[in-house]
Amino acid sequence: MTSERLHTMLRFVAALPGRAILLVLRGYQLFISPMTGPTCKYYPSCSQYAVVAVQRHGAVRGSLLAGWRLLRCNPWSAGGIDDVPPARPHKHSLTHVASPTS
Repeated sequence: MTSERLHTMLRFVAALPGRAILLVLRGYQLFISPMTGPTCKYYPSCSQYAVVAVQRHGAVRGSLLAGWRLLRCNPWSAGGIDDVPPARPHKHSLTHVASPTS
């Protein structure tokens, strides 16, 4: 198995949790949300915020951001526009180091 193929497979497996979360969120948006009507005080809605957060930040950090947003969405909050923060730049980069030749 080539290194490139292995890398592609690992990326696919790593993306599965995020895809599962997005599938659940989309199901909520299609089947449950229409029954409750517009109730969110924020723009974008909490479910759309969660979708963007997971897409932008991944399953773990995106879920944490979405959970924090749900905690802020309460009767005492003023609401308003609340965008998902931008993705953090990677602090490290992978570089190929050539082996020394004698």
